[in-house]
Amino acid sequence: MEKNSKYSVKDQRYAESWIPVKSILNGAIQLDDGMQVTGVKIQPKNIFIMDYDSQKNVIYNLRNFYNTLDYEFWIICADRPVDINVYLSQLQLLYNNVSTPVMKKLILQDINKANLFMSKEIGVADTEYFILFRERRPEIIAKRIQNLISGLATCGLNSSQTSNEDLRVLLDGFFNDGRRTDFGTVISE
Repeated sequence: MEKNSKYSVKDQRYAESWIPVKSILNGAIQLDDGMQVTGVKIQPKNIFIMDYDSQKNVIYNLRNFYNTLDYEFWIICADRPVDINVYLSQLQLLYNNVSTPVMKKLILQDINKANLFMSKEIGVADTEYFILFRERRPEIIAKRIQNLISGLATCGLNSSQTSNEDLRVLLDGFFNDGRRTDFGTVISE
């Protein structure tokens, strides 16, 4: 029994064609309706290695900072795959140049742990944090970016405006399971 395909390859649509993204330019996602999605990338900081009072201070400052934002925004956490082959090579060179048995053992443990991470299905990833918003007017975008950067600095966090690459990685993470692609994702009906 021959199965007739309802749709030809020409009729298939890509998921990206349903999304109102026109382009990524100047650190912002340009939408079809003229709006731009942009924001800041926040450098991660482990507050749990700080003393208790410092932890409370950072959390208190973040709460106050979030309460000053009088527009819609999104806090996004995204994992970015990391290639640790260079790190593994450096560990191997270090292992070959170290003469003490204790140091060799420690380095070998690190090599084995890195190989274990590489062999897992998940792999190795950096977690990145973003605060994004959308706006049409460039002067308001610039003001909000500056306010976000300075507000996060008062909380002890470093941040910078999102780059085109940051935004591409975010979109690839949502639509293509974190893999960079040059083709569309086909949706069947």
